[in-house]
This record gives sequence, C-alpha cells and structure tokens, in this order.
Amino acid sequence: MNMRDGQIFPLGHQYRISCDSKDYRSVAFLQLNQEGREEFIVLLGFSSFFLRLRSSEMKWKLVMGFRTPLSDDIVTFRRRFYVTVRDTSLTKIYTFRIDPFSLRMTRLMPLNNVGSLKYLVPCGNDDELFMVEKFLSFYNNVIDFSRFTCKVSRLHEESDLWVEVSDLGDRVLFIRQQGNVSCSAKELPDGCGVSGNSILFTNELDNGTYVYKYGVDTGRGEDDINCWNFSGENRVTILSTSPVVSFRVEH
Repeated sequence: MNMRDGQIFPLGHQYRISCDSKDYRSVAFLQLNQEGREEFIVLLGFSSFFLRLRSSEMKWKLVMGFRTPLSDDIVTFRRRFYVTVRDTSLTKIYTFRIDPFSLRMTRLMPLNNVGSLKYLVPCGNDDELFMVEKFLSFYNNVIDFSRFTCKVSRLHEESDLWVEVSDLGDRVLFIRQQGNVSCSAKELPDGCGVSGNSILFTNELDNGTYVYKYGVDTGRGEDDINCWNFSGENRVTILSTSPVVSFRVEH
C-alpha cells in the first residue's frame, strides 16, 4: 500500500514497556501535576498482580490487597486508572478505579457476562469512558462472526455505575490489539465508508469484518435488534495492525 495516497491522522498515543515475559498483561501511563510538580505514574499488569511506578520514587510498588487471575485492560481517565479483571472463580468480571497516589481501589458495578469480551475506550479529552462488550456466537460449534453482537455502556462517575447507551453521536470507537481509541466521524476522510455512531474492531481473527451499528435489522427473526450488530453495509478489510492500523472499506 502506498501511504502517500492515503490520509494519516492521529487518534492518540500509547505507551509500551520492554517486557518479554509471558506474564506481561498491559500498561498505562498517567502524567500528573501534584503540588506544582510534574510527575508521571505507571501502572503495570503483570501476571496476577498490579505494580505501580512513581517518577518521584522510581521503584515498583505492589498494589496490595489485590490479586486476579487475569488483567484484561488498563486505561487512564480523569487522573485515575481503570482496570477490568476477572475474579478467582472466573464467574464475574469487575471494573476497578485505582487512585494513582493512595492506590485505593473502588470496585464499580460487577459485570456478570463472562462469556463476553470487554474493552475500555476513553473518549475525547477525558470527556467520557465507555465499555464495549462483545458477545461471541457459535453455529455447529464453529465461531460465527456475522452473529457477534455488542453492548456499549458509559461510566456514570458520580454513581460508579455503567449505564447502557445506544447512541454514540458522531463518534467512531476503534477496538484494537494495542489500545482502544475513538474519534469524530468528521475527522475521517469523506466517503471512507465509516460513519458516526459505530464501532470498528481491527483485532478480529478474520481480516474481513463490518462496522457495528445499533438497531440493525439482520433479516433473521431470532436476532435482537436492541443491541449493536454487523451493519452489513460495507465490508472492511484489515490491511495491517502494526506499527499502524490500516484498513480498506469496500463500497
């Protein structure tokens, strides 16, 4: 693909840490201004633990009182860390808010749908935090991508609850292997085939996918339209996922 013929625009940034261990899960970086001093804090998901690094100390500290078999996601939102984890029985998935200084953890509403994949997506300049749940579907014991459905919830920070939403406005949520991002559809090239109020997964096992929309009539009577389904309008082919994400929309 000739990159000079395409439009490149920033969707944010991400941090990586040099760690070849199979126990490495994820990492998030938080830039803060504390008492007039600029510093940064790193939260690392490693094996069954979370570790914190504060620039003023430059040493790793274990987040005490917390152990989980699997850390799925770490993001930053409004000067705090948010993580999704599975409990030891693997029957529930929880979201925790972690204060970067005290390491105090606040558990948000539990999410019982362990059969789904969950992704945290910060939007704008700390405007909102969304959670996308993707429910898998199988036909004759074979995974059926066309029947995948999604549910989207927005964090209500005052009540610590996830509130289901059906309208993202003109936002497009991109779910990726290396961190999730969002943008306004107005930032996308005209006629690119991806419109607002949609979700695009670039981490599908198959490189061919479709944008997810809410309330799509799939033509199958047994399907629930009160969720996010394959739109079936324009097929999206994922061309690459690293070091940049590129895709082609077939009209």
